[in-house]
Amino acid sequence: MKAFKISPREVFKIEDEKIVDLFWQRSELAIARAESRYSRYLYSISYRILQNREDAEECVNETFLRAWNAIPPARPSILRTYLGRITRNISLNYLEKMNALKRGGNQVDIILSELEECIPSIQMDIEEILNERAVIDVINNFLKGLSKDQRKVFVRRYWYGSKIKAIGKDYGFTESKVKSILFRLRKGLKRKLEKEGIAL
Repeated sequence: MKAFKISPREVFKIEDEKIVDLFWQRSELAIARAESRYSRYLYSISYRILQNREDAEECVNETFLRAWNAIPPARPSILRTYLGRITRNISLNYLEKMNALKRGGNQVDIILSELEECIPSIQMDIEEILNERAVIDVINNFLKGLSKDQRKVFVRRYWYGSKIKAIGKDYGFTESKVKSILFRLRKGLKRKLEKEGIAL
């Protein structure tokens, strides 16, 4: 009789489900398990946005607190993505507050203003729209159709909030090339949204 094999992906999913169950049981072990599993990943998201070790660590700690307060009633199907979104939002909000205290341009405002030309404004702000399921599905499908370089540049800019100069340096592109790629991608995303019938 053949032994039934579970793929690493399925094992990973089962472990995540166990952690979510612990949250639902209000067991503090849930936070310990989630921290052990995802702290490094969440730190990398926050650090890319904030470029500060202590601030990134604080945002990661805040992530687990928010997850504790949100689960239940929330029951995330993909815990990694769920926690990553919380960390990203906390980090962007933190960055926005820090920039508000400084003179000069706000990086978050710059990034969101770039996306305004292709993301619909349905009586809500851009950050709220990015959480809308339909728009997220279209963006995910759009990303699947991109080349590896295009996808990396888009995600670094619009998910991690990286500066154009930093993206160029990391991938060996000139700033002009990064700007050109982002411009074409925004136009392509706009066409994709229109094709899917999402009002602009």
